[in-house]
Amino acid sequence: MNRLLNTNFLLVFLLALIAGLIFIPLIGNCPLFDWDEINFAECAREMLITGNYSPVQIHFQPFWEKPPFFIWMQAFCMNMFGIGEFAARLPNAICGIFTIVTLYLVGKKLFSQKFGLLWALIHAGTLLPSLYFKSGVIDPWFNYFIFLSLILFIVSIHTENSKKWLYTALSGIILGIAVLTKGPAALLIEGTCIFLFLVLSGNFKFLFKPLFFFFVFTILFSSSSWFLFQYLNGKSYILEQFINYQIRLFQTEDSGHSGPFIYHFIVLLLGCFPTSILFILSYRNKTAITLPQSHTRLILLVLFWVVLLLFSIVKTKIVHYSSLCYFPISFIATFGILHKDIGKVFGLALKTLFIIIASLFSLLFILFTQINTLKQFLLEKDLIKDEFAKLNLNAELVWYGYEWLIPVLFLFAMYFVFKGIKTNAIRSIAIGFALNIIFIVGAINTFVPKVELITQHAAIAFYQQSAKYDCYVETNDFKSYAYIFYSDRRPHHYQSKSLVDYIEYFYSVQEKDAFKLNFYATANCYWMKTNEIDKPAFLVSKTPNDHDLGEFPYIKEMYRSNGFSFFVRMPGPAK
Repeated sequence: MNRLLNTNFLLVFLLALIAGLIFIPLIGNCPLFDWDEINFAECAREMLITGNYSPVQIHFQPFWEKPPFFIWMQAFCMNMFGIGEFAARLPNAICGIFTIVTLYLVGKKLFSQKFGLLWALIHAGTLLPSLYFKSGVIDPWFNYFIFLSLILFIVSIHTENSKKWLYTALSGIILGIAVLTKGPAALLIEGTCIFLFLVLSGNFKFLFKPLFFFFVFTILFSSSSWFLFQYLNGKSYILEQFINYQIRLFQTEDSGHSGPFIYHFIVLLLGCFPTSILFILSYRNKTAITLPQSHTRLILLVLFWVVLLLFSIVKTKIVHYSSLCYFPISFIATFGILHKDIGKVFGLALKTLFIIIASLFSLLFILFTQINTLKQFLLEKDLIKDEFAKLNLNAELVWYGYEWLIPVLFLFAMYFVFKGIKTNAIRSIAIGFALNIIFIVGAINTFVPKVELITQHAAIAFYQQSAKYDCYVETNDFKSYAYIFYSDRRPHHYQSKSLVDYIEYFYSVQEKDAFKLNFYATANCYWMKTNEIDKPAFLVSKTPNDHDLGEFPYIKEMYRSNGFSFFVRMPGPAK
């Protein structure tokens, strides 16, 4: 028994070590991306600067869009490793380690050790999950908590001894933590999944048992703690604005993100390739399995459709909204590989789709390595319509000559996966996903920093330089959090008497329900243009939209770079 436990512990340790080597190295080699990454990192930075860890702040004002749990994680890492990209992304790298180990343990407990290992391999070898484990957005932990809560709920149903109550309590508490991580969407998603699962599995009567009421109590107990704390401290307005924001998010195209109904279908097909193809091949598997295995499969399929349909209906379309689907996709793919001869259903249509997607990805990566040569052609033929994007291409990228090997590695990985599907060879599929992990690590660490150089780095570099001076910094006519984080803004930058008076007036004439996060940015920018200022003010604009600054003769253009224009106004009254 001791030998068995030691062997299992060693395997878990090795999995955690490998996951750490995949997700942690070089996570700080690229600036954070506007908006979401920098948004949350700035909230954590302001916690450290003010020493106020509740409520969440942005612009050193209450921020009601998100609860604090993930931001607390970032703040803790910043306390340990300093304010920067590494600390902002480290929580999700740790989440990647937890996720891989959890998939192995769940797969091993419900199916077999082979199932757990293959599930962990496939999940780590899928592009979008790996990319998010190297990011600074909330979703990886939010998704992990919901997934773990659902698994513990299934385990509690099939546990007959006193541990049933323990698993139920853990499931409810973890769901409550998911609420504290991102908001009440966790209750909507998991509540819908559990209800549909109980109906489809014939366990509807569970809703009226004491165990279910205990489950609800644990959820309310853990999820309401922070909200209750805010209410008791006289900050009920934060809760009101938080609820209003959640409603608006479902009803409107918030943050300028919109898309067609099939948006998330396309995102999952391409972003989770080739796992998405394995998911399609394995979806109709009717292999006889045990009841706990069947219930796990059912609730994960329910999760897939609830998330996919819910966020296809929601007006706001952002890639990571469907990221909870990654767990069902990798699970069903693994299930099909081990329980079905998927080669028999790998017909011409799916083979063609596989080859097209693999070829398209390889071509895109190869073309990107030649962007310095291609950009002149793209501009001359007017193939890019967005003026800002055209100017972004002026960024000079340095290539070292080895980058073409990355898409070639991807093709090798897809060859092994394709061959494995055709012949139902598990080893070949495993080799393909192992190679794909290497490809993903190489692609993220090589191509993502170059994308950042093209899209935003000229502005980031300016903000970093401005941090050395006592000055105002603001964006003109575009929303950003980067200038706050990278110019190291402090509370005193927002405490000029005339600025405070102006902001209070500006707020008084707004409809509170329409009060947006970029409110302070709008107020600050207009104040810097039209009022007396006591220190230099730098204004950053996207070049196609900088014409309005020409109306102010005392605002001087400094220079332009890769789609951004940089202006300065010296101290003194507006003339």
